[in-house]
Amino acid sequence: MRKATFPKAYFWDFSRPILHARFEMRLRIILIALSLLAFLSACTAGYLYYSSSKETAFKEADRQAAQYVDTVGNHLSTFLSENLKSAKALAGLPQLEYCLLRQDSKSLQKANRILDHFKHALCADVCYLMTSEGLTVASSNRDEPDSFIGKNYGFRPYYQQAMQGNSAIYMALGITSKKRGVYYSYPVRAGGKGSPIGVAVIKASLDQLEKDFSPDHEGIVTLTDPHGVVFICNQEDWLYRFLWKPSPEDIAEIASTRQFGQGPWNWTGLQMKDREHAVSLSGEKYSVCSMNIDDYPGWKIVHLYSLQAIFKEASAPLVRMTGYVIFTICVFVGLLILFLYKKASYHIAKRKAAEEALGESRETALALLNAPTDGALLVDTQGRIIALNKPAADRFGMTSTDLIGQHAYNLLVSEIPEHRQKHQYWVLRSRKPVRYECEQDGRCLDTSLYPILDAQGKVARVAIFFRDITEQKRTEQELRLAKEKLSRHSKDLERQVRERTREITSILKNTPAVIFIKNTECQYVMINPQFEKLINSKNEEIRGKTDYDIFPNEIAHQFRANDLKVLREMRSFQVEERVLCEDGMHIYLSVKFPIHDENGSARAVCSIATDITEIKKAQDQLRRLSASIMASQEKERSAVARELHDEFGQMLTALRMDAVWLLDYLNKIDSQAAQRALAMCAIIDKSIEEIRALAMRLRPGVLDHLGLVDALEAHTSDFEKRTGINCSFSYRNVPHLNDLLATAAYRIAQEALTNIARHACADQVNVALNVEDGLFTLAVTDNGNGFNVEGIAGSDSLGILGMQERASLVGGTLEIKSGRNRGTDVYFRADIRDQKGGNQ
Repeated sequence: MRKATFPKAYFWDFSRPILHARFEMRLRIILIALSLLAFLSACTAGYLYYSSSKETAFKEADRQAAQYVDTVGNHLSTFLSENLKSAKALAGLPQLEYCLLRQDSKSLQKANRILDHFKHALCADVCYLMTSEGLTVASSNRDEPDSFIGKNYGFRPYYQQAMQGNSAIYMALGITSKKRGVYYSYPVRAGGKGSPIGVAVIKASLDQLEKDFSPDHEGIVTLTDPHGVVFICNQEDWLYRFLWKPSPEDIAEIASTRQFGQGPWNWTGLQMKDREHAVSLSGEKYSVCSMNIDDYPGWKIVHLYSLQAIFKEASAPLVRMTGYVIFTICVFVGLLILFLYKKASYHIAKRKAAEEALGESRETALALLNAPTDGALLVDTQGRIIALNKPAADRFGMTSTDLIGQHAYNLLVSEIPEHRQKHQYWVLRSRKPVRYECEQDGRCLDTSLYPILDAQGKVARVAIFFRDITEQKRTEQELRLAKEKLSRHSKDLERQVRERTREITSILKNTPAVIFIKNTECQYVMINPQFEKLINSKNEEIRGKTDYDIFPNEIAHQFRANDLKVLREMRSFQVEERVLCEDGMHIYLSVKFPIHDENGSARAVCSIATDITEIKKAQDQLRRLSASIMASQEKERSAVARELHDEFGQMLTALRMDAVWLLDYLNKIDSQAAQRALAMCAIIDKSIEEIRALAMRLRPGVLDHLGLVDALEAHTSDFEKRTGINCSFSYRNVPHLNDLLATAAYRIAQEALTNIARHACADQVNVALNVEDGLFTLAVTDNGNGFNVEGIAGSDSLGILGMQERASLVGGTLEIKSGRNRGTDVYFRADIRDQKGGNQ
């Protein structure tokens, strides 16, 4: 029996299903492995991307917070220091000093006008003036319901610092106005020296500063005081709350100063977890960035950013990208399953293309998500928008749906149509990035174009990034102009310094005055040629020496005492100093003044001395001549007064007796003639009174017999009768004075009252004598119309010159104070400690 056989082709056909099944199984295994690898790759990439995005988000948030805090801190420091000089200038005005010293209606009115002017000029909330007791006497809001007039703010730290002689900047909530503000205080001194007599305050508004604490800013930004109380914040419900948990001492101190109202000052619930993180009572975590304010110890700007918001910002792009990746993987896996059964090579090629497209999509997504710009666009080779981020949509004021498909270059460059696509053509042709600036809605945009290449190296898409640089351009322009202006100003200052140096050098070389500069140790630093001639030494030889190394001890003592007085009191003085020269003792009139450093402290003392020896000799001769003339004048007046009183007075008295006898005789025989005789008696009586008054004015006998007090009392009474002006006289502790001083005081008072009667138009005059600590003072004051005191030196007023001469002859001083509609005050002062005698 023969064995059956089958053709070879049959066996091939028979085994083909088996081989196909095995191949299909292998393909399935490969497909599953590829799917697993793709899934693991996607998970790994997602995790790495999420970690990188989260870290990047944290760093970017910290960077932005630090940059924002630094910007706010600079604005705050500038804002806080801009009104301090204005407060100093306000405190130095004489109207405020006059108001604090007098506090009458006229001085208050002038002070209020000054405060109103400063308020409007500085756009401040209010400007006001406080006395040494803390009481507000003048204010720019005096007519408003929340006026400060009559309020006492003496407990406020800015007032207490100013009364100690220091300026102060104080941020607080107004007690009366209930408005926040910055208080600038500066002490007001009498004559610019001595202890403060009051405080000038400027309260500035926080409206400009609160713009930096915008509620639209992401995160919480606060300004806290040294105790942690929130003074400014973009979250209104955080105001006047403790940012960190306070101690009882902090609460007590805040309550004592009432810096932030009456309270209560609750706690926000925040606690520091570590140096850069904080957690609230609800468990929410924050990233903390803080900065101290320069020159304001304890004040801080604190920036809080929610970590949950950062996590959300970091994870949102991952979620979006993961969906795209998973969808892409599913599509390509389906295509692979369909085509692997037919043609493995075709499947592999398609898979490679898919992987390249996936890489391209990832690069594009990463570029859009991590773009360090305001806006980002993805366009095709024709310039049509394929995708964009939210800042780009906000910039164009449209939704993403409306912008998809539009031509990007029509939006970014619209002023020159033929140039709209030149930048895109360059990117497509050169495959290199392009950067340019363009205009959009009046804003300047910094625009960058980056090509995205496909697997063949051709440009498939173009990524466009742009950011608003309008403010940057403006700042650069302002900075350039400021640099140019500073350069011009610097050159001008250098030129002025050179000119002033030449002028000062010429003055020091050619002036006949003796000039020197000493340091705080009273050692010579510089002397001019005149001083070199005086001491017969060169500047280099005397530098570093003291007065005791050059002059005798007696002369050195007076130099040292005057120099130390200038350094101690920090003001200029004019003194007479005696120097022994080869031809005898010389008298120098020296003007000494301090030289300050940049901190306002005295670093040296300068003196400019003029030789007045011959002038002093001439003055002494002139004084002796004037004294002789006035003594002769007084003798002549006494002689004339005696002649009038004794001779002419007796003649009139005898004539009156005859007239009385004639009156008695005529009464019996002729009544009409008797009336004429009676009229003659009246005329004779009036003549006798005039003669007595004239003799009294020439030289009152009461001055020689009873003294100055009785003489002035009689003269003021006579002045009141003659002029009808109310004249009061008072005296206290007045001893017996020598004839020369008593005569000088009487004549000065007499001349002052004569001037009042002629020119003052006054209705009240006060004459007062007083002696205190050996100093005799005569004061004659009136409420008349006054005059310009500065015009005395250039006038021909012999009366005032005579008063000054009489005061000088007895070693005294004459001071006249007056002003338009302010009356006139005349003060004569003399030292009487060398005189002897009892009280009048």
